[in-house]
Amino acid sequence: MLLVGNGRVVTRDPQVPFIEDGAVVIDHDKIVAVGTRAKMDAAYPTAEFIDAHGGLIMPGLINCHTHIYSGLARGLAIKGCNPTNFLENLEQQWWNIDRHLTLDGTRACAYVTMMESFRNGVTTIFDHHASFREIPGSLFAIKDVAQEMGMRACLCYEVSDRDGKEKLDQSIQENADFARWAASQDSDMIAAMFGGHALFTLPDEALDRMVEANNGLTGFHIHVCEGMNDVYDSAQKHGCTSIHRLLDHGILGEKTMLGHCIHITPADMDVVAETHTKIVNNPQSNANNAVGTAPVLEFFKRGITVTMGTDAYTHDMLQSLKAFVPLQRLNSALPNVAWGEAMTMLFKNNAEVANMYFASKPQGKPLGVLAPGAAADVAVFDYPAPTPIGAENIDGHILFGVEGHDCRTTIVNGRVVYHDREFTDIDKDRIDTFVLDQSKKLWGELNDREY
Repeated sequence: MLLVGNGRVVTRDPQVPFIEDGAVVIDHDKIVAVGTRAKMDAAYPTAEFIDAHGGLIMPGLINCHTHIYSGLARGLAIKGCNPTNFLENLEQQWWNIDRHLTLDGTRACAYVTMMESFRNGVTTIFDHHASFREIPGSLFAIKDVAQEMGMRACLCYEVSDRDGKEKLDQSIQENADFARWAASQDSDMIAAMFGGHALFTLPDEALDRMVEANNGLTGFHIHVCEGMNDVYDSAQKHGCTSIHRLLDHGILGEKTMLGHCIHITPADMDVVAETHTKIVNNPQSNANNAVGTAPVLEFFKRGITVTMGTDAYTHDMLQSLKAFVPLQRLNSALPNVAWGEAMTMLFKNNAEVANMYFASKPQGKPLGVLAPGAAADVAVFDYPAPTPIGAENIDGHILFGVEGHDCRTTIVNGRVVYHDREFTDIDKDRIDTFVLDQSKKLWGELNDREY
């Protein structure tokens, strides 16, 4: 039994949202009590104490859209890569990288992503993977790393015809095999979605085969209208919008999550809302790729559930939170918007989607909240508040003050994976050596030189 205390508890439970000097008690994989430090100490005197050092004790953060395959790209410069538009960026950089990823390269990417996530207080990820050099077994390789590291992960593979029919077939099969495996498991630590790349790389036949292979097992996780390529392709080749293509093929629905949706029409938004389909916004990545700012405020007005991801631009969800607000204000030319939407996305909607995939499992427990019976996913952030802090202004402190790398301790499913800024039960030296070796191999192949 663990007692995480000596800090301010931010529960995300509307009944008791904030406890000034609080504690969270964990028994195995779930929270059994939340209250004042004094009461918890008295009730659980033999519990192992995890010191928050006066910081913020919060639910573990959830990243609703990332890309593990980019894990070895930090610091990489590919010879001849100088994109002037989004498609060139995909072709020259990201598709080039994933075409060179072996299964070991995928494993190395997974290690990097998960370790960085833990360092930022992220306990659950929704990954959208691509490794077109070696597709079969790639999701299972990521799953193995997640289980070793203790990450809660929902995985899918990026179906695309960009490398021909054989690779398209393999990517559909990998999704189907993994979805069936995940459905057969009792654990609430690993889940599956059925992935698809941008629609300009998905012909109608591929969409139909994805639906057939999925056979109702899970929802879809697809890139939609991130760039204008989707818009032009759907209009010119199919005579409709990308959203209507997905509607016609039976892909929309409450368990489906669409990435980006920057260039969808008002009518498309109504379709997304009426089908209860989710959208995941990735503010920094969209700005970095110069593809535009998604009209998230309009999504909210139309009743769409919008979640927040990073698209692997960062693993720091609080950094994405901070970027989202000024980008939406700049886009709308209004200095008084986006605050409520930002907090709803990260702390409410991300948890809602995660609960669909994890809390519904036989051993599932609510995520995104510190309350009795909830999953024991906890993150502790160092934060010496310079001004008054309490339930009425905690979100302001988080938005303007707390950074992901303020994370001191991360607990997932009751397992302390990161404590006082050190990994607890993994062989970090072995992993670091493996990751460096795989990155040198990848970089060497991409640039035809040794590193």
